[in-house]
Amino acid sequence: MVAGHLHEKNGYYYIILNLTDSAGRRKPKWISTGLTIKGNKKRAEQMLMEERRKYANAKAGDDVLFADFMEQWLEIVKSTVSIPTYSSYVNAVKSIIAPYFRKKKILLRDLQAHDIQMFYQEQLQRVKASSVIHYHANIHKALKYAVKNDMIPSNPADKVERPKQDKFYGNFYDRDELNKLFEAVAGTKLELPVLLGAFYGLRRSEIVGLKWSAIDFEQNTITISHTVTSCNLDGVIVAKDTTKTKSSRRTLPLVPYFHEKLLAVKAQQGRNQKLCGRSYNREFLEYICVDDIGDRFKPNYITSQFPRLLERNGFRKIRFHDLRHSCASLLLASGVPMKHIQEWLGHSDFSTTANIYAHLDYSSKLTSASAMESN
Repeated sequence: MVAGHLHEKNGYYYIILNLTDSAGRRKPKWISTGLTIKGNKKRAEQMLMEERRKYANAKAGDDVLFADFMEQWLEIVKSTVSIPTYSSYVNAVKSIIAPYFRKKKILLRDLQAHDIQMFYQEQLQRVKASSVIHYHANIHKALKYAVKNDMIPSNPADKVERPKQDKFYGNFYDRDELNKLFEAVAGTKLELPVLLGAFYGLRRSEIVGLKWSAIDFEQNTITISHTVTSCNLDGVIVAKDTTKTKSSRRTLPLVPYFHEKLLAVKAQQGRNQKLCGRSYNREFLEYICVDDIGDRFKPNYITSQFPRLLERNGFRKIRFHDLRHSCASLLLASGVPMKHIQEWLGHSDFSTTANIYAHLDYSSKLTSASAMESN
């Protein structure tokens, strides 16, 4: 369907369709609905859908570039997915997929499996297979829409061989490295995020999204149920009462160290509020990870500042997310069963945990070796 939206002007609704001319240049088309703004929004939205459908059917047989179709599809899918997901679609389509196929000048109706396969092969020269698999998901979903709306007879992406997913091995710090890291971050803004990442294996979005309401100081539990994520779409930050997966919503024990640590953090935030007075940002009072003036930590702050901290202190380079892997590796080394680690980390299924950490499961290997030796 052709992308478009409603526009309010001089008290009336107008339809603006995002069309392109034969040269591929954007050419918005304005259509007056004749409807006043007051009380006519639903009718105006119906007219918008009718116009989009009419132009989509007209363009189905036109010489539509595949690159143009992919960008039009972005507008169509926008309302059906979350903002972070839509942001990832935009980055893939506008930065990689559309520019490549625009240079090739391939029409949607002429697109072949070979064209897509060649695109994948070229991309594999610069990015990992996981990125190409992401491009494939975008292309396949868009072409599926084109088939559904009779723009093409079949989906050429069905015939393409996807690259094999790279085997992932998480990097991690051992116990000594973590203890030295804890000493280095003590008293800094990164102290609490590092502690939560290394001990509880929390994701960045779970750390930034942690609220005081998630801490039960009487029952000594910490519940992961709220996340804060950022996306590259105009710097949007999304806070929501949902986690990455259903299994990511979990309740963990609040150990004595964190019980005392969080009470101290809460008390310090109270002192900061009194000290700053009206200058203190009260928008994020319910969040745990805030700075001295009450601003909630931005997810990208943690990602950008963590490697700088490591470099300043001469530590081996790892990602912030690798603290999660460090947590898992220490649990495995301590003999914690893989199933328990799955629940601790909030993985959606056991295979995810096993595939990532099986190479670290020393205890099970020793058990197997002992069993074989006794036979």
